Amino acid sequence: MANTIVLPKLGQTMEEGTIVEWLKKEGDPVSRGDILFQVESDKAVLEVESRYKGVLLKILVGPNVKVPVLTPVGIIGEPGESVSSPEATSAAEPSEAGSGQPTPQVEVAGEPGALTAETPGARVLASPRARRLAREERIDITLLAGSGPGGRIIERDVESYLASRPTATPLAEHIARDLGVPLPKPEPGTERVRADQVLAEQPLVAAESPAALNAVSMAGIAAEPTPLTGLRGIIAERMAASAHTTAAVTLQSRADATQLVAARARLKEAYAQELGFSIGYNDLLAVIVARCLTELPYMNVQLGPEGIRQMPGVSLGLAVDSPRGLLVPVVHQAETLGVREFAVRFRELVARAREGKALPDDLSGGTFTVTNLGMYGIDSFTPIINLPETGILGVGRIKPEPAVVDGQVAVRQTMWLSLTFDHRLVDGAPAARFLQAVVRYIEEPYLLLA
Repeated sequence: MANTIVLPKLGQTMEEGTIVEWLKKEGDPVSRGDILFQVESDKAVLEVESRYKGVLLKILVGPNVKVPVLTPVGIIGEPGESVSSPEATSAAEPSEAGSGQPTPQVEVAGEPGALTAETPGARVLASPRARRLAREERIDITLLAGSGPGGRIIERDVESYLASRPTATPLAEHIARDLGVPLPKPEPGTERVRADQVLAEQPLVAAESPAALNAVSMAGIAAEPTPLTGLRGIIAERMAASAHTTAAVTLQSRADATQLVAARARLKEAYAQELGFSIGYNDLLAVIVARCLTELPYMNVQLGPEGIRQMPGVSLGLAVDSPRGLLVPVVHQAETLGVREFAVRFRELVARAREGKALPDDLSGGTFTVTNLGMYGIDSFTPIINLPETGILGVGRIKPEPAVVDGQVAVRQTMWLSLTFDHRLVDGAPAARFLQAVVRYIEEPYLLLA
């Protein structure tokens, strides 16, 4: 009897996923527990195991196709078993363009020739991490030699190629990609390949006037838009939804962070050797925000179809920059953690997220978010609410400024905080009290011990 493989729901908030790669081919034997394919959900790549034993009779959804969870993606049955049943026929409809066959072409962003036709007989074997790095660095993965099992291209192969690839100006890279030529070596005495060097490789183009060369250069840039897909597309969709559906209001306040700076210095000295890293300001701020959300739970709510829902615990998200874009690892039950415990758990989540190994629940289910741009020299900004959360706290840099303390002018460490909240769920005065509470703990961090 044929069994239908469906795209599983791999996290509480997972609604859809993209097949990255099938590790079994049609006709391959399959045992229970075998890895069938890899799927990307938002920001994590996960492996899907088989629940059935038999032969992979048909692949219904090919690589780089996004489908909702529980969509049939393949069929496992006995050798020679027919898959032309009504169930198999209807299951194929969501993923086919008329033939029901896996998508034969995989888009790999890279150097000239980024669209690589991968027919079943000439498919490039590469790990998801290698493909992802190749897309981020715009490398044609077909140029690489694989060092993994069976010639499979792994992340190390992409890194080696990057280390040996000539560096070039952005304009030179655009022109080379548009003309379909590889980057030449830099001229002696120069560090990077220039646009004129790339054009010099094309006699017909080089013979044109300078105005024509400039037009070609500009056309190369203008004709190559970056698709708003993948993680960038997800971020764009969520930010637009937040801007258009929330009644966002931002409150700002300046805090005297002198005691916070001192507390962080003592914690850094006390635990750096034991932990192998230094306690950071984000760790202290996260514990402070978790405490405030517990004491003022009206900020720890979400708007659902049934109305305002009080969240049972604090699941705190902290925005992190990464080569793939904005990631927000979520520390669940943050209100139960001290600074040291939070620091350890948060770094584990960040490491998994940056390596593409995060589980869906590592990056979802947040009830409040903290985003810190202080390390970039930003004083204050207007953060955007991460739906369906109610609020987000933006943190600016800490810097010394003159202040009046006990009637005397003194130099104090100050920082700006920006609280954006959804006015549909919380009024201005309660939101202001929440921000005041955060400021109070920053100015008197010893209160966390109470």
